[in-house]
Formats: sequence, structure tokens, C-alpha cells
Amino acid sequence: MKGRHPALVWVGAGLVGIALLALPFALAQAGTAWVRITNFAILYVLLALGLNIVVGFAGLLDLGYIAFYALGAYVYALLASPHFGLHLPFWLILPIGALVACLFGVLLGAPTLKLRGDYLAIVTLGFGEIIRIFLNNLSQPVNITNGPQGVSRIDPFRFGGFDFGKSETLFGLAFSGPVKYYYFLLAMMMAVIFVTVRLQDSRIGRAWEAVREDETAARAMGINTTNIKLLAFAMGASFGGLAGGMFAAIQGFISPESFVLVESIMVVSMVVLGGMGNVWGVILGAVLLSFAPEVLRYTVEPVQKSIFGKSLIEPEVIRMLLFGLAMVLIMRFRPAGLLPSAVRKRELAERKG
Repeated sequence: MKGRHPALVWVGAGLVGIALLALPFALAQAGTAWVRITNFAILYVLLALGLNIVVGFAGLLDLGYIAFYALGAYVYALLASPHFGLHLPFWLILPIGALVACLFGVLLGAPTLKLRGDYLAIVTLGFGEIIRIFLNNLSQPVNITNGPQGVSRIDPFRFGGFDFGKSETLFGLAFSGPVKYYYFLLAMMMAVIFVTVRLQDSRIGRAWEAVREDETAARAMGINTTNIKLLAFAMGASFGGLAGGMFAAIQGFISPESFVLVESIMVVSMVVLGGMGNVWGVILGAVLLSFAPEVLRYTVEPVQKSIFGKSLIEPEVIRMLLFGLAMVLIMRFRPAGLLPSAVRKRELAERKG
């Protein structure tokens, strides 16, 4: 790559890798809560990368993306808990959850192929709510999801004698449950980043981009727009299902209230904030919107209590205020996101010109 020294690139990548490997032990000094927050931030990165395939690459607005997250979580919970008496290994359930989410992605995409813009947003929004309502009511006459009470005592990841739910000391280092999950999630995130980057530069990625820019022209050029749009829904959904399975294992308990509309809006906000279509921008947006509310909670809440004797603004309210403010500022000053893709930059430059 012109203008960059290959050795410096590798040195930078090595330093980032070392920092990521040491990160959980540094965070553990402030308490395991921050390691858990980091784990959930990685889950949001996976969700944002999956949604970016649908929204950023293919240009299909999906406001019900959290439904695939829920499907993956419930597949894991039902196959690895006392609810049905099944305790299958995680390495078998995670692919099943991703496959189930992928199939539902195709089911969502098939009847909506001719919809764009607001109409597609309404349909996907309804799909997300339908899935949540089904999960909330599939407890009678046959108890499948345990209704609003959710599924508890979900098995953590186990591999041989290695239990992710237990703390142990290896090589003189204390590996708590959250630290173990961190390294597994980090490996999965790297794999998903590799896949998405390769997809973006592939023939399929170019086809998604063509459909996003002008579907009629893409069809005239010989692109099967039906299959390419279905593939975008399926790929994005599978990443959501994979993240959902890991969420269930980390939490040990899930309920339909974990998959409300606000969560979908949050993932969409991450994609828009970072820069639709740019993998690294999406990661930045997910990290910022995952950590910022927690940082505010640990800084603003103590100040409120010291001044007023109680917390006047709840953390959830702070988070929603942050989303609203971030979206307003981004749309005003950086309409293409913090790290926009080259195509989005060119589009905005042409419009201004």
C-alpha cells in the first residue's frame, strides 16, 4: 500500500495485539465488572458487523435485527439448560443458533425483496416485535420458551476440563470466568472481522454495493439482485445468532425483555455513528456506544449522589440521552459517520459540489 511502510504496519498490529491480550488483566484491577462490560462491547461489535452487511453493504434498512440475536440466544438456552434436560456442547449449539438465525433471515428477506426505505424499515420493525412476542407467549399449551420468566441456569462454555464459568489460576495468572470469555469473544471477533473484510472486497461485496447504489442498474449488469439481497439478510442474521448464543452463555439467564426494540435501535446507532459500510468505523461506533454509557454511570452517578444525596438520572436515561445527542451531532457535523467509507465520502463530496 502506497505511503505506508509494511514494517510499521506489522509493528502497529503487533502492539495492538499485545494490548488486547493484556487488556482484561488491566481492567480486572478495577474490578471484574469492567471485563464483563468489555465482553458485552465485543458482542455489540459482532452485532454491528452483522447489521453492517445488511445496512452498510447492501443498503437494506433493518430495524428488527435484534430478533436474530434473540433467536441465537434462545437456541443456546434451550439446548444447554435444564429446561428440556439437554446439555449439548457449546461448539455444537453455536453453529445451530447461527443456522436458525440465518434461516429466519431468509424468511424475512424473501417477502420483502421489493421493499426499500421506510416500507422495509416498518416490515423489519414488525418482524423484531413478532419474534419477541412469540418468545414471550410460547409457554402455553406447551412450555417452549418459559414465557416472560425466561430460561435460567444456562450452561457456560465447557471444553473438556476447561470450564468458562469457573475461576482458576494458569501460569501464575488468575483467569476468572469473564476473562476466559473475553479471549474466546476476542477470537470470534477477529474471525468475523476477517470474514467481513474479505466479503467487502469480494465479488459478492461489489454486488451488494451495486444493489445499494442502484438496483435497476445492478440488474441490468447481470447481478441476480434477489439472491444477493437474500444472501445479505442471511449473512447478517447468522452473525446475530452467533452473538446471541454467546450472550446466553455469558449471562446464564435470558428473557424476552433482553431483546426489546431499544436494543435494535442501539445497534443501528452504532452502525450509523461509526460509518455505514466501513468495517473499522462500525467497530469504533460499537465500542464508543458500549463504553460511554458505563463511563458516564460511574462518573455522573457518584456526583449526583454527593450533591443531591441520590441519583436523579437513571443510567438507562443517560444512555438514551447519549444516543440522541450522538445521532444529532453526527447528522449535523459528520453525516457519513466518524469513519465513513470511501464511497460515502465520494457521494457526499458530489452532493456538495
